Amino acid sequence: MNKILLAGIISLLSVSAASAQMLINGAGATFPYPIYSKWFDAYVKVDPSVRFNYQSIGSGGGQKQILAETVDFGASDGPMSDGNLAKAPRKLLHIPTVAGAVVVSYNVPGLSKLKLDGPTLADIFLGKITKWNDPRIVAQNKGASLPGQDIVVVHRSDGSGTTYIFVDYLSHVSDEWKSKVGTNTSVRWPTGLGGKGNEGVAGQVKQVPGAIGYIELAYAMQNKLPYADMKNSSGHYITPSLDSVTEALATATIPDDFRFSMVNPPGAKSYPIAGATWLLVYQHQKDSARGRKLVEFLKWAYVEGEKMATSLDYAPLPENVVSRVMRRIDEIKY
Repeated sequence: MNKILLAGIISLLSVSAASAQMLINGAGATFPYPIYSKWFDAYVKVDPSVRFNYQSIGSGGGQKQILAETVDFGASDGPMSDGNLAKAPRKLLHIPTVAGAVVVSYNVPGLSKLKLDGPTLADIFLGKITKWNDPRIVAQNKGASLPGQDIVVVHRSDGSGTTYIFVDYLSHVSDEWKSKVGTNTSVRWPTGLGGKGNEGVAGQVKQVPGAIGYIELAYAMQNKLPYADMKNSSGHYITPSLDSVTEALATATIPDDFRFSMVNPPGAKSYPIAGATWLLVYQHQKDSARGRKLVEFLKWAYVEGEKMATSLDYAPLPENVVSRVMRRIDEIKY
């Protein structure tokens, strides 16, 4: 009887402890989800009084939800536009976290290596290059067995920061893309199939013979998908990797508001389709207790969380940028 009573008390205490946890809600980018989920799991062990609920719904959704104040933080791989920032009820801060590669994955049986330059990639996504044995692809892949197979373009169907990075790059290397399609988290695609999230695009590429799509490097590796070496602004074909993204990040000019692009950077070893990702946080927090917990987490993320980046092939921020970001976090009021 005493054992049953004791078990009941322990159970009640467990329920009480769980219910006492503060829930911090976030939503947005799928690009950094692998590292964010690792951070959230690790931080619960540091501060058991906090639990995170993160909806990996795409950067467009993250921006909408933070503007509507339905979450405590948003997440986006594309910086918010001046127009969107103007819609915010209070000042929104861009807090950069890590950088990563957007890779061009493909499904062509027997083709383990692929080289592409930017203009060729843009014309594939414009629907102008439609066969895998197109002369422009063949010229860059001498000795490769390229079939006369139709190219099936796969793109994001949701508002996406991964899309923002990808089309920002295409706008840098193709005047036609820039004028006809442009740069945004969601664009009017000239051709192709849509997939929701990085995982949706990866799934489509994996299932559809002849497919080509763009996804974050970690998703390509998880799905064992091959990805192209891309020709950079220095004329070198570069494999997307932690090192080549770090090279690109080192060349970025980062302004005071932390909204920056790092596509098509200078540098012989820089991978050209790379981008940062941001947390979107209000400078003035409405809920004092929740704001304090969020700030404590952010400070932990820059001291301890950044150390986890390289194991997932994300590039951590340089130390001089981290010190600037920490000062910005100190500006959050609660």
